Amino acid sequence: MKIESFRLKLLNILKIYDIKLMIENAIKNKIIDKAYELGFQKIGFANADFYSEDRENIYKWIENNYHAEMEWINKRKEERTNIFEYFPEVQTVISFGYNYYTGKGSSEISEDYKFSNYAWGDDYHIIIKKYLFNMIEFMQSILGEFKYRVCVDTSPVMEKKWAMRSGIGWIGKNTNLITRDYGSWLFLGEILIDKKVEPDQFFDNDLCGTCTACIDDCPTEALIEPYILDSSKCISYLTIEHRGKIPNDKADKIDNWIYGCDVCQEVCPWNIKFANKTEDLHFYPRSQIKERNKIEDWNINRQEFNKIFKKSPVKRTKYEGFKRNVEMVK
Repeated sequence: MKIESFRLKLLNILKIYDIKLMIENAIKNKIIDKAYELGFQKIGFANADFYSEDRENIYKWIENNYHAEMEWINKRKEERTNIFEYFPEVQTVISFGYNYYTGKGSSEISEDYKFSNYAWGDDYHIIIKKYLFNMIEFMQSILGEFKYRVCVDTSPVMEKKWAMRSGIGWIGKNTNLITRDYGSWLFLGEILIDKKVEPDQFFDNDLCGTCTACIDDCPTEALIEPYILDSSKCISYLTIEHRGKIPNDKADKIDNWIYGCDVCQEVCPWNIKFANKTEDLHFYPRSQIKERNKIEDWNINRQEFNKIFKKSPVKRTKYEGFKRNVEMVK
C-alpha cells in the first residue's frame, strides 16, 4: 500500500510538472509569435550567466588597444563582461534579430562614393527600440509586471554573444553575427528580464569553415586574424567613431567610403547566397541620399546635414566627421 501511495503521489507531481511545462511553453510560444508579428525574423532565449571567457577576451582586446579611441567600451567593461553588473536581477536574455537588407549594394546608389547599407534609412536604434517596447507591453499582458532592460547596441551588453547563446547564429570571422537564413544583415536587440524562461540551445557550430573572404578582402587589413578586429584600422571606425584627421596611411585605403563600410559583409558567402530583402521601409535609402549621385553633391552645410540626416544613424559621425570623409574621397 505504501509503495502504491508513493507511486500515485509521484505521478501527480509529474503530472503537475508537465502541466506547468506546457503552460510555460505556451507562454514562450506566444512571445515568439508576437516577435514575428512585429517584424522580427529571429528570436531566442538564453539563461543569464557569467562567462569568464568573455571577460578574458575583451580585456585582452582592450589591452591590445584594438578598441582604438572608443573609451566608452573600456569604461563599462565590467558591465559588458558580466551581465549581472549591468542588471543584477536578470534571469533571462531574449535576443532579437531584425533584417535590414534592402537588396542594394553601394554601387547601386552611386559609383562615385560608398555608403554603408545600415545607414541609408532611419536610425535603427529608434525603430528597433520602439518594436522592443511593443514586445514589453505584450509580455506584461501575459506575464504580469516584471523588471526589465531594453537594449539596442548602445547598452553594455555583448549582443552577438547573447544572440549566439540564444541559438540565433554564430559569430563569423568578420566578427559579425551570421545566420543561416539572413546572413549577417540583421540589427540585434535584447530584452533582459527578471523572470525565468526556458532557454534555447546555443548555436555552437562555426559555419565559416575554411572561408577567409572577409579577411582577404578587407581594404585596410583590419581583421588581423579570424574573429579579431583592430578597430583603429577599420573603415567603419575611421569614418564614424574616429574624431579628427584620418592618418594618411589609412586614408589612402578608405576606398571611397564616406560613411561606414560593408566589405566584410558583401563578400561573405552566407550573405551572397541567403540575404533576404527587408519589407520595412524605414531602412530603405532616403530620397535625399539617392538623389546625390556624385561626391560633389555632398558639399553641404551644417544646416543641410542636420535636415538630411534627422533621426538617422549618420548623425553619429557629426557634421565635422562627415565633411572630413567627403573631402577625403574627393
